[in-house]
Amino acid sequence: MKNNKVWEILRPYVMIGPAMIGIFLFVIYPMIYLLYLSFFKYNLLNSAMSKYIGFSNYIQIFSREDFYKSLLNTVIYTGGVVTLTMLISLLIAVWLSKRTRMNYIVQAGIFTPHIISIVSVSLVWLWMMEPNLGFLNYVLESLGLPPSQWLQSSKTALFSIIIVSVWHGIGYYVLILVAALQGISPNIYEAAALDNTSKFRVFHRITLPLISPQMFFILIIMTIGSFKVFDTVRIMTGGGPNNATNTLVYYIYGFRTTNIGYAAATGVVLMAIIGILTIIYFWLLSRKVHYQ
Repeated sequence: MKNNKVWEILRPYVMIGPAMIGIFLFVIYPMIYLLYLSFFKYNLLNSAMSKYIGFSNYIQIFSREDFYKSLLNTVIYTGGVVTLTMLISLLIAVWLSKRTRMNYIVQAGIFTPHIISIVSVSLVWLWMMEPNLGFLNYVLESLGLPPSQWLQSSKTALFSIIIVSVWHGIGYYVLILVAALQGISPNIYEAAALDNTSKFRVFHRITLPLISPQMFFILIIMTIGSFKVFDTVRIMTGGGPNNATNTLVYYIYGFRTTNIGYAAATGVVLMAIIGILTIIYFWLLSRKVHYQ
């Protein structure tokens, strides 16, 4: 009897033990080690040259113009991707919220880009945005519009990366919002119809509040993911032209062998920025999230 009571107490910890071990090994420990490395001048090619330098890496970060350029690019990229994806996803989700066979087919088509490797997507878009033989410029010229340099111009390169990221990820968020919209009870809309409530007011006062948990989830996940963008930049532009698309993670990647300590310190700063943004989101928006 006593053994049964002990097992009842220990069972929850035994159940979550493997997951907690994985979290410690692959999340908590790397974060601690990242913080540790940030206080060293560490050369991956010659560890004998490594030495403790205190906060020098952090002082160097905030005194370099290329860091602020990368941070600004990341903020612009994140703002563009989050805003466009949430707006377009919501519009498409409202359009596809009715349970019809055609809508299911369209949903599958919209979701398809999300399951394609971002490497493959980037290579296809790289060809489409080629200034001389690319498909997009062919369409522009067919419409009588001037061609664009897309990835070759510092004025349009970052926006081009945003287009690719929105196209690749939008299907996933559409499905989340479609599921949220279909989960709203029809009785609520019937009650609003009896009161002759306008469609705009129904959408603003009923639909948006009832899908606010999913919108809040998308906002958090997209912000974190956008701040960590790397693959698209690495494949399509390499941070160029003229550092116009050099984001924070790609900036960190540039110091992967010569100065691991500086890269680690930049990673800590990135982690702090994401953490602060998440706290601000919860502080400002959590009260506006309505759970059914």
